[in-house]
Amino acid sequence: MTLNRREWIAGASAGAAGLLLPTGCAEAGQADPPPSVPQPRRPGSVVTPPASPDALTPEQFGARGDGVTDDSAAFAALAARVNERGGGEVAFRRTTYRVGRQGGYERRTRYAFEPAPLLEFAGCTRPLTIRGNGAIIRCAPGLRYGTFHRNNGEPFFHDMPHRGWDQLATPYRWMVKVEGCTGPVEISDLELDGNLAAHLLGGGHGDTGHQIPATGIGLYDNRGGEVLRRIHTHHHALDGLLIDGPDWDGSGGPERLIEDVRSEFNGRQGCSVTGGGGYAFRRCIFSHTGRAGISSAPGAGVDIEAEAGKRVGGLLFRDCLFADNVGQGMVADSGPSKGARFVGCTFVGTTNWSVWPNKPNIAFQGCTFVGPVVRCFGDSERPELATRFERCSFRDDPRLSPTGQVYGGENPDRPIADLPDNPGVRFEGCDFRLTDRAVLPWTTNAVTFADCTMSQRSRARSYPRGTFLGRNRIDGNAVLTGAVVRGELLLNGRLVARGRVT
Repeated sequence: MTLNRREWIAGASAGAAGLLLPTGCAEAGQADPPPSVPQPRRPGSVVTPPASPDALTPEQFGARGDGVTDDSAAFAALAARVNERGGGEVAFRRTTYRVGRQGGYERRTRYAFEPAPLLEFAGCTRPLTIRGNGAIIRCAPGLRYGTFHRNNGEPFFHDMPHRGWDQLATPYRWMVKVEGCTGPVEISDLELDGNLAAHLLGGGHGDTGHQIPATGIGLYDNRGGEVLRRIHTHHHALDGLLIDGPDWDGSGGPERLIEDVRSEFNGRQGCSVTGGGGYAFRRCIFSHTGRAGISSAPGAGVDIEAEAGKRVGGLLFRDCLFADNVGQGMVADSGPSKGARFVGCTFVGTTNWSVWPNKPNIAFQGCTFVGPVVRCFGDSERPELATRFERCSFRDDPRLSPTGQVYGGENPDRPIADLPDNPGVRFEGCDFRLTDRAVLPWTTNAVTFADCTMSQRSRARSYPRGTFLGRNRIDGNAVLTGAVVRGELLLNGRLVARGRVT
């Protein structure tokens, strides 16, 4: 099956309730319990060190923090002062700040409705520390997003793709942007609410959807360390988090940690990684992308997509959740991206594939997949670069989905792994337990299964062909013609002879 990156954009369904993940062990013969994923700590749930005497506050620049007054100008003035100092500390109160303001046509940027700048930090050589203390930064309602006639403010609808700039409008480019800093950066305990449902929507822009800046946090070309902790970034029209770091050369560097971040109900991505490397993501949630009124491709939980001549690599995701996104839970398909490891993560595909890891050296260890995987990277000459699954679980049980839905596409008997031409892909110690409509993987003998167990309830034929090493067991209607058995393989209780299956 050949698909391009745009073909998997499905129509957005209604917003889903939050995914509940209780723990527990399944009794023999019972369905699995929902996968257990450590939940991120919420903003303000951890006592942070008190602010230093020199810390700046939005109130010093005129912010009211009453949830009603427009604090945009105060935020911009605060950021400008920090930039003048080359860094420093910023402290918020545990309150709600309302931001977002649009002017008229700006000839320099050619925005029909120019957004006011907010917290834009640049060129800091000293440490930059932003202590949110549980503050909420919320976009004002009633602002335009999309393309509009600049003379009368009416929505401008047109054929796509659309590349013109004179009709663009957005409430803000970034709520927080940090760019070109050489000192360490730390941001903690903030909720960034894009308030997407309250926007006035115009026409689209870009190749498809609304590819117009409106992002929670943007990190650009920072050579110092970057640490984000306990942040909830949600309902932004573009991305919850965008990382465009310095070109990744594979060497070590400063600490780059994204911890306890929830990024959900955003329009294009929970997180886009378009440059840089060495980032570690811990206990993060990247879910419900495209489920709040706007859906722009790729519509993924996380998109690993190197751009502008940069490379991406050395990524680690541990104990993260990717669920109910319009696009894939994770997609890696464009640009010179290489190297990502997912440990103890859960991927739930409700209306699309759970993962699309079509870049070299991506490994999944101890992960759970609810819904099918596709486009794993294969390499016959260098199999060590092919996608690897170690001790992973593959399920199709609707009870493991936050919506009660598991992706099946147009085919109710969709294989749980659709890999017709993916040489070198390896499944080791994996458990395929299919109790609903999905069938076992569609593979060729270029794929390796080592010490795996497989079962399916569906009576439809499956084709889990491959090279079988170690001890493997298959229960269900499986056709193995062309498979190569080099270890022990039980098919429906019968031992399959070693060699090529005919």
